[in-house]
Amino acid sequence: MTAPASSATAPVAALATLSAAQVPDLAPAVSDLLGSGPELLFVTVSGAHLYGFPSQDSDVDLRGVHLLPLREVIGLHEGEPTRTRMWQRGSLDLDLVTHDLLKFVRLMLRRNGYVLEQLLSPLVVHTTGVHAELAALAPGVITAGHAHHYRGFAATQWRLHLKNGELKPLLYTFRVLLTGIHLMRTGRVLSHLPTLLAEVPEAPAYLPDLIAAKAEAEHAPTPGLPAGRLGADVEALHGTLTAAQDTSRLPDRPTAQDALHDLVVRTREAAV
Repeated sequence: MTAPASSATAPVAALATLSAAQVPDLAPAVSDLLGSGPELLFVTVSGAHLYGFPSQDSDVDLRGVHLLPLREVIGLHEGEPTRTRMWQRGSLDLDLVTHDLLKFVRLMLRRNGYVLEQLLSPLVVHTTGVHAELAALAPGVITAGHAHHYRGFAATQWRLHLKNGELKPLLYTFRVLLTGIHLMRTGRVLSHLPTLLAEVPEAPAYLPDLIAAKAEAEHAPTPGLPAGRLGADVEALHGTLTAAQDTSRLPDRPTAQDALHDLVVRTREAAV
């Protein structure tokens, strides 16, 4: 899975644990993205392909950052701070969401683990120097408060699982809890569930079987595990996340605000 060679587009650096079958070749899709609309500063793969449990019929979630022209920032005709696009390329269903650089940076500073996962995704479809600078500054926005993001996200996905009984929100529940625990302990963003199983000892032993079942269908039902056991394991991981937050050495506040401000200003000025 590689992108076309150019000064602004780098090969997709897939995790070693990802197989070629799990991540489709997105090279043809790059030509759909470039040259239309605002300049793209980066595009990465997010969603189930990044998390390590795509289904045969999963669409490909692309996330990134665009740069609005200065006239669409300071004038009356404001550009779109968030742009979305869904299209099909061959057999692939693609879903792209990008934020303007300023909005993305503000989200980075609001304990939003989701945007950090997009920024630091190893599945890179399109990249620039600004992308590299943002990634380098990411450690300066990670705080102990990011545990709240993962705790809340897990609670939402668990409620969805209880409502529809599907495997997808259940795997999301476990994935975000394990990501949060790992982040509190190490300060590193890791969102690939199969890798997290080896990194977080508290991960339930049955998760590999659930990942395998999810590969069969996007909306597969949960295999026969007692709801009480699942609930107890989810509750236990919530407790582990709280304990990891309480003992974390991460700071309480971001330290990269000034550097991010400078990056936004320099990037906007350079585009004039």
